[in-house]
Amino acid sequence: MTAETWPNLVTMFFDQAAEKRDAPFLWAKTDGTYHDFSWSQAASIIEALAHGLKAAGVNPGDRVVLISENRPEWLMADMAIMAAGGISVPAYTTNTTADHVHILSDSGAVGVIVSNDRLAKSLIPAAEQVESAKFIVGIDALSDTGTGTLQSHTWASMTDSNDKEGTIKEEAQSLKRTDTACIIYTSGTGGAPKGVLLSHGAILHNCAGSADAIEPLGLDDNVFLSFLPLSHSYEHMAGQFFPVSIGAEIYYAEGVETLSANMLEARPTIMTAVPRLYEMMHGRILAGVQKAGGLKEKMFLGAVALGTQRFTDSASLSVCDRFKDAVLDKLVRNKVRGRFGGRLKALVSGGAPLNPDIGMFFTALGLTILQGYGQTESAPLISVNRPGNVKMETVGPVVKNTEVKIADDGEILARGELLMQGYWGNEEATQETIIDGWLHTGDIGEFDADGHLKITDRKKDIIVNSGGDNLSPQRVEGILCLEPEIGQAMVYGDKRPHLVGLIVPDDGWQKSWARENPDQEDLLKELRTVVNRVNAKLSNIEKVRHIILAGEAFTIDNEQMTPTMKIRRHKIKEIYGAALEGLYV
Repeated sequence: MTAETWPNLVTMFFDQAAEKRDAPFLWAKTDGTYHDFSWSQAASIIEALAHGLKAAGVNPGDRVVLISENRPEWLMADMAIMAAGGISVPAYTTNTTADHVHILSDSGAVGVIVSNDRLAKSLIPAAEQVESAKFIVGIDALSDTGTGTLQSHTWASMTDSNDKEGTIKEEAQSLKRTDTACIIYTSGTGGAPKGVLLSHGAILHNCAGSADAIEPLGLDDNVFLSFLPLSHSYEHMAGQFFPVSIGAEIYYAEGVETLSANMLEARPTIMTAVPRLYEMMHGRILAGVQKAGGLKEKMFLGAVALGTQRFTDSASLSVCDRFKDAVLDKLVRNKVRGRFGGRLKALVSGGAPLNPDIGMFFTALGLTILQGYGQTESAPLISVNRPGNVKMETVGPVVKNTEVKIADDGEILARGELLMQGYWGNEEATQETIIDGWLHTGDIGEFDADGHLKITDRKKDIIVNSGGDNLSPQRVEGILCLEPEIGQAMVYGDKRPHLVGLIVPDDGWQKSWARENPDQEDLLKELRTVVNRVNAKLSNIEKVRHIILAGEAFTIDNEQMTPTMKIRRHKIKEIYGAALEGLYV
């Protein structure tokens, strides 16, 4: 069977496990070394845990919240919840107690699975406030399980296989593609998170579309490295269910800070990431090259220049250029590919717009980067570039078995099995988002002559200045953040005559600069010069006229950034809005 014909996600997994049996499947670090769970081992644990959840009181349709860092038990718990007939409700590890209260109460969850004491510390006080929550399962042993209002279970006891064999696989076959698999809560860039109901069929539809898109690269013997939060719909599909659908192995990174080392260990063939990560990699690679200087820097920049020319206009390369390009491929690009593990077929970018210059940078260095597009409400994939047919300024053709059209006002509308079933308990918001069977994405776009979709604006994020001009803040911010002196930026100016900006200096650059320039006012002047340099590349309405400096970086911890590294404009405006308004005086 394939993702187009499997009846549900659980049966898909068990079918793959029956075929793969003792082949390695899930890899995680223990005692400094990667160790694997085979497909058979994972299947046995999932069956046992599903039995345990049913014994704990999970009935068909009940919601169970899952909070864990990326690890093999995440996938096993997710699958077991569904195998027990329940609905999985992933939650971010960065959530506060208030966030957990919202998700637990909004979803009416009957229980929670949590990985460790650190995450349980904010979760348990929340669960004890929610009447529907009856039990908690600790993946690792929990030292504190609260006041006793929750039934406490250990992972070991819940996965004890004694008297728990059989029936689960058979019962799972009754799950239909139209049944709800999970409720994914949006990351809250514009307010309180809403619960998006995704069916088994919606995610399977995405898996089929993904397989069709990367089929030219080969679907056999693939290895994924998972590091984006699995509670986000992008990683949930692309880093978990899609690998299962093609029988791939999954390595779990220890964290973003160890990603470079983990890439060398896992040697992935496919990596999915958000644009912010590629921007950070771009900055670090360039900083290292500039530090090396001399011949190494000259060769690296030559590889980027010739690689860019080859991608944009290969016919213009002379015989001499082609020879240089071949030499630089061995001397420069092979080393870059080696830093990614040496067998990478493609980098996939999603979750936010990728600056074309960043995409071109990696392409010029011999790496295939495929930008895609979608949102949680579409499970999430709507379109993606294809190997050998990449248009850097687009998000590629629409995926298989999906309809997309452009409304009269330019909004992108999508239709197909990939659509959400609605927002949990919020019929009004559902009817505003899905109209006559079409998902209203809130994004503005157009198709080019070759059928590639191009995102031009975001309806909700769009800035309309006092002259009535529309502009995309994300585009301006992306260009600002290409400068080595700027780490993060947010522009502001709705209903105002021009744009102003909030700047977070690049941490490494600022430390180096401060050693010779201790005056904060001089720092602001220096960054004004940088912004003016950027303004020379922008249209008149996009120019940033004045700036202020942020008091701290935008982070997940201070709630100014989502777990997938998108800025929370409403939160930042609460803090800096008055100061930004002051720039217009």
